[in-house]
Amino acid sequence: MLNIVWPIFIIISFSFAIFSGNLENLNNSIFESTNSAISLSIDLLGTMCLWSGIMQIASKTSLVENLTRFLEPLLNFLFPKLKENKKIKKEISMNMIANILGLGNAATPLGLKAMKSMQEENEKKDTLSDSMMMFIVINTASIQIIPTTVIAIRSSLGSENPTSIVFPTWIATIIAAVVGVFVARIVIKLTKGEKHG
Repeated sequence: MLNIVWPIFIIISFSFAIFSGNLENLNNSIFESTNSAISLSIDLLGTMCLWSGIMQIASKTSLVENLTRFLEPLLNFLFPKLKENKKIKKEISMNMIANILGLGNAATPLGLKAMKSMQEENEKKDTLSDSMMMFIVINTASIQIIPTTVIAIRSSLGSENPTSIVFPTWIATIIAAVVGVFVARIVIKLTKGEKHG
């Protein structure tokens, strides 16, 4: 879909710039945007490398196991079918911790690894399991205590108070997670009822 939408936007932009006599402004904005994108990428690279490295080190220590034990009641509530599967619960814990720390780029490969493990346990390979659906919801809502990436972006763009986003982020992500989990559990129950019906 995006392969269709973006070319249409580009064609419309160029056409409008030509007919309105703003082609020079369009060219200038393209070069400024590419420079900004590269500068932002370089600014974020250090933060991403730091936290990805920390998560990699943490995965080799007992810290993750301790955090998994701490999160176990929550994991058992969210993923009742995975109670006995310590490997998948550890992978989910790593993903959740990365998201809580606001490390979306570190959380993505951890989330893919957890989904791959759940797919291996999934009896119906062409259908998402209940645990996989709940995991997608948790990742989409993504409670963030320290929105590291957002703070880094705000800081790189010259924000006077880049950490002012923290409290609103808590409210938004907690509400999103609670509503998401609630709706997901209802949908899971309804789909089970339809299967048995």
